[in-house]
Amino acid sequence: MDERGITLLRQLISDMEGAPYPGVVDGELYTIWYEHAQSVAQEALEYLNTEHPDDYAKDSALENLDF
Repeated sequence: MDERGITLLRQLISDMEGAPYPGVVDGELYTIWYEHAQSVAQEALEYLNTEHPDDYAKDSALENLDF
């Protein structure tokens, strides 16, 4: 993984660790955090689609997820 990928991964982990508990903070603070986390997640997915476009098709573990 290149430096951009590592930076995105670190940012995603940081965002998840810093997630506010919805019942503790007001709606505005939670919305700000959520929008930021969504933006970083979208950037990370775009990076993966650009840098590793064939990996999704090869990842059979994704097919076994039960939602």
